[in-house]
Amino acid sequence: MWLPYPSWLSPGDNAWQLTAATLVGLMSVPGLVVLYGGVMQKRWSINSMMLTFVAFAVVLVVWVLWAFKMGFGSPFHGISHSGFFGNFIGKPGSVLSHSGEQGQATIPLVTTGPSFRFPQASLVYFQFVFAGITPILMLGSVLGRINLKAWIPFVALWITFVYTVNAFLIWGGGFFAQKGAVDFSGGYVIHLAAGVSGFVAAAVIGPRLQRDREIDAPNNVLMVAVGAGLLWLGWNGFNGGDPYFAGASASAAVLNTNLCTAVAFLVWVAWDYMTGRKPGLISGVNGMITGLVCITPAAGYVNGYGAIAMGVIASTLVYFALNYLSRVRPFRNVDDTLGVIYTHGMAGFAGGLLTGVFADPNETVYIGQGKTASISATGVVHGNWTLLKWQFLAGLWVICFSAIMTFILLKIVGLFVPLRMSEENMEIGDTAEHGHEVYPSDVPSLGFPNGIPGLAPPGAGQTATPTTA
Repeated sequence: MWLPYPSWLSPGDNAWQLTAATLVGLMSVPGLVVLYGGVMQKRWSINSMMLTFVAFAVVLVVWVLWAFKMGFGSPFHGISHSGFFGNFIGKPGSVLSHSGEQGQATIPLVTTGPSFRFPQASLVYFQFVFAGITPILMLGSVLGRINLKAWIPFVALWITFVYTVNAFLIWGGGFFAQKGAVDFSGGYVIHLAAGVSGFVAAAVIGPRLQRDREIDAPNNVLMVAVGAGLLWLGWNGFNGGDPYFAGASASAAVLNTNLCTAVAFLVWVAWDYMTGRKPGLISGVNGMITGLVCITPAAGYVNGYGAIAMGVIASTLVYFALNYLSRVRPFRNVDDTLGVIYTHGMAGFAGGLLTGVFADPNETVYIGQGKTASISATGVVHGNWTLLKWQFLAGLWVICFSAIMTFILLKIVGLFVPLRMSEENMEIGDTAEHGHEVYPSDVPSLGFPNGIPGLAPPGAGQTATPTTA
């Protein structure tokens, strides 16, 4: 009898995993595409969107050819007899010829449990969209001056030598996973690494033009709102997909994610009022992102009260860091275009540490088939300080390793291609870099040499009006 799928595959689990992956993918394309395209000045809109699309494409190719296995494959034993390197990195390899296999239980949450009930292809794509968004978040630090020709090889190298190492150490069964450190969906692997690496990249590449820093006005706030909305709702897949099956843990993670984000957003608005500022959309979006990032490492490990507390604490910490810490060295000396070091780097680190404080052992995360495989974490408020210790050490590793490797990789790329756009192109913007601008105004260029049919050319001081018979 012909079956549409093998007996081990659960259509529900597979459908949710692909849906969650698509939600996460939408956070990058078009979420961050339109957010970056709207928040930057008009002359940098096309460039910002183009760099985002390029990163998404580069990561996918690298991911399936060798990087997925480095982050989630077999430990890289053989370099030393002690197997030391096997605790830090997986063995590279292609996944292009094994897409129909059952998902392999190599992620630390399921190392003792049953295999996933969906194909390896679903797992590869789900993990790709996480890898893909990380350099895109980092990009927010260097918009308005990074050279596209340098961005392409840098992204490929960064995913290979930074992202996969952090992923294996914390998610893939490496050293920190063995010690008990947890990161539910990437507060450390994604956001802390992106914030730190972006800050280092901004320092190495140098600041934007002075006039870009002085007049830092978005060209389309509506695009920013659309992008922010896609981030918020897309995060349901970001955190809800990480239990790897459509069960109670996914539901709890989604609810905690939205609750923490709502609280963080409202607290941010409250701080705007209390510090004498007017609560603007751009400011509020920073609060929203802070909440999303903060809950990410904890989404399945804390209860609702913990999610609320994390939203209040992280929003307050990041608000004052962004508005006041940014005025002191070294932060004031580095032109982090969108403040990624604050809303992702600091929020991610705070979320990881707060996981060690609020993790509730009663919030069991069920994995795999939901029968025997589960994991729980116990934080300080429930009487355990060990988790907080390893959360701190894992975060410290991500900060130091990501910073050092990003610096090295940028210097290597800079030997072959300039990291920074030419000064001439920076003065002009999108037209010089890409040959067009985001809001074309030249009517003949639309294909109507004599103007748009039905419209009379405007006279001096007049606007175009439809002609009548």
